[in-house]
Amino acid sequence: MKKFAELLNQLDQTTSTLKKTAHLRSYFESDVDEKDKLWTLALFTGKKPPRAINTLWLRKWAAEMAEIPLWLFEQNYHIVGDLAETISLLVSSDKASSETSLHEWIEDMGRVKKYSEKDKEDFVKNAWKNLSSDEVWIFNKIITGGFRLGVSKNLVIQALAQVCQLDTSHVAFRISGNWTPDHLTWNELLDPPDTDRDISKPYPFFLSYSINENDISQIHPDQWAAEYKWDGMRAQLIHRKGSTFIWSRGEELMTDTFPEVHISGTDENFVIDGEIMAWSGHKPGIFADLQPRIARKKVTKNLLLNNPVIFTAYDLMEYNSVDQRQKSLSFRRGILENLVTDLNNEHIRLSPWLPFSDISDLKILRQGAPAQGAEGLMLKKKSGLYHSGRKSGDMFKWKCDPFLVDAVLMYAQRGHGRRSLLYSDFTFGLWDKGQLVPFAKAYSGLTDKEMGEITQFVKKNIIQSFGPVVSVKPHLVFELAFENISVSKRHKSGIAVRFPRIHRWRHDKKAEEANTLEDLISLLPQR
Repeated sequence: MKKFAELLNQLDQTTSTLKKTAHLRSYFESDVDEKDKLWTLALFTGKKPPRAINTLWLRKWAAEMAEIPLWLFEQNYHIVGDLAETISLLVSSDKASSETSLHEWIEDMGRVKKYSEKDKEDFVKNAWKNLSSDEVWIFNKIITGGFRLGVSKNLVIQALAQVCQLDTSHVAFRISGNWTPDHLTWNELLDPPDTDRDISKPYPFFLSYSINENDISQIHPDQWAAEYKWDGMRAQLIHRKGSTFIWSRGEELMTDTFPEVHISGTDENFVIDGEIMAWSGHKPGIFADLQPRIARKKVTKNLLLNNPVIFTAYDLMEYNSVDQRQKSLSFRRGILENLVTDLNNEHIRLSPWLPFSDISDLKILRQGAPAQGAEGLMLKKKSGLYHSGRKSGDMFKWKCDPFLVDAVLMYAQRGHGRRSLLYSDFTFGLWDKGQLVPFAKAYSGLTDKEMGEITQFVKKNIIQSFGPVVSVKPHLVFELAFENISVSKRHKSGIAVRFPRIHRWRHDKKAEEANTLEDLISLLPQR
């Protein structure tokens, strides 16, 4: 645990990607127990253990151990903004020391789920007494299932590639999929024999950057392909040795969620990159129609009937058990077209390439994308390879301009981490018959300076408190941007918007000049 805490401190003390990579490489090359290395890799790549203990108990026990009333602990928690950090500040001692390793603590946390409440309390309080402040923070993060760190997966891959002297794409592939530190060794993960290959293992997705004006000028129909940017869930459809597997971009195995996409009647082995989309009649549905399916690992007959899906195939990653990613897109596309035809599954369709002769044609296609149920265009170089992760040059996204509305700030909540002293999470409303109706939450798009100014306004204009959330006088107006809009029975406004964020602060507008709910409804696509 000490070595892991030291690594986190080193990573937290620099913004340099080169230094972060060097720290990661040094850790993985050190004499740290290989089980600790495996858990470090798992935590950094999103494979955190499930929550072992209810956070309400942790707050109660921490207040008791700190000898303060629970209400005072809650006040501190709301100010600090992070439960693990609040507890570590109140109960830990830097004089404490434990020789227990990271993997031993995690293994103990796995067992504690079966303990009685009293035994759980004893286990947790003993840990808090015997770990340093940094180690208590780590312990709390892991035991609550909330471990997140500002280190990208790509940095971890780069460090491991240097340690193993492998290409980053090979490392990314080896650490993907359905593995846990409980069931394999360090060498089995990073240098597996071919006979032990996991047939469900996905490849890293190729991700795109948004196109800029300089890039647009290079797009020519002889060298580039255009297709719609569909609004669904990115996924890989894997068929190996007669078995089908479906992986989301977040590396969640969702095979049972979409049984209609399963493959039968073929001995071919392949991996297809595509998009699982809600389907309505003969055209794409909205993302909200897909959400009930995503939320269920096993689906009922009613869900299959009322929320049908289509897997729209983009690209081919593997064919006949051979990795195709280093072949050109044109080559991969030729095989993919024939494969989709041969599969003859009404729930698997090819994403069509859109004909265009110049940039003007592309602009028209992009403008008409929402009417097709798409968010914009994808532009792909025909000679391009299938890369791992986000890389510029061979693929760009050209999204439609966002929807914009002017809304009034109604509620505010303090942020977390470095923003714990600022109000940075906001709820916005629109006018409806003289009353403000909340319709969207947003926390991105403002500078720290602007959040500081808003925090001062909030403190002086609080109407009512609801725990960490406060309502404020309707005075500030902000222009919100969002990608999509749909009818929703779950929202008080009756409308759901996708990816809302703050576009700008409208200092020039009064609250009564903000948009109405009727204005928002008018943006709904005609279906």
